[in-house]
Amino acid sequence: MPIPSLSLPRVIGHRGAAEAAPENTLASFREAKRQGATWVEFDAKLSADNRAFLLHDDNLDRTSNAKGPARALTYDELRLLDSGSWKATAFAGEKMPLLAEALKLFAQEDLQFNLELKPCPGRARDTATVILDELKHLWPATKPKPLVSSFVLECLEIARDQAPDFPRGLLLEEHPANWLDLARNLKVATVNIWDRDATAEWVAEIKAEGYGLLVYTVNDAARAKQLISWGVDGVFTDAPARILAAVA
Repeated sequence: MPIPSLSLPRVIGHRGAAEAAPENTLASFREAKRQGATWVEFDAKLSADNRAFLLHDDNLDRTSNAKGPARALTYDELRLLDSGSWKATAFAGEKMPLLAEALKLFAQEDLQFNLELKPCPGRARDTATVILDELKHLWPATKPKPLVSSFVLECLEIARDQAPDFPRGLLLEEHPANWLDLARNLKVATVNIWDRDATAEWVAEIKAEGYGLLVYTVNDAARAKQLISWGVDGVFTDAPARILAAVA
């Protein structure tokens, strides 16, 4: 059965507030909070020296002033990169934060979150193990436990076995015929599906099985209202304020 007692919001800031600020940075999370989000989503992986930090892509090219695979650099090397100027000059010098830095900010700002385990190729086990250990040690016991999600089944298996009290989210990019078998085996709390794949019929099916349902990434207000009307619990969005205005 799904893990109980996970309270989901209607709106989750995707990588912070990625429309307005550089994704997966402290500036983006602060912006999401400013826009009214109570939850944010972000991606975490490991540097070459096994330090947990925030980045979505395998490579550095899109969101920094460097190129090449992120897994090739130590965190001290990653820390020297500019991860803000690509978005706007106002964000020049923004860094890829350590997971520990993000957790500290979330605790201070009273933000809940969905952490996506986003391993570099071939690093699923190490990534899940290190990050879950950090979560267990650094996230205050007095705060609600975060949602831990992944597309990588091995990561979710490790989360199920090593951190069973953290609710899990099964991330899906398609509509696999065996989605329910996966959800049951991994004992997830939520099923997180792509907006492109979301239909009223599949939404009803997921909800009938008792799972929380989150849809990514929804930046159109009318679409967000439609999804909520179908029974979706919440949506990930790059523009929290715009979507909150539509579905609040």
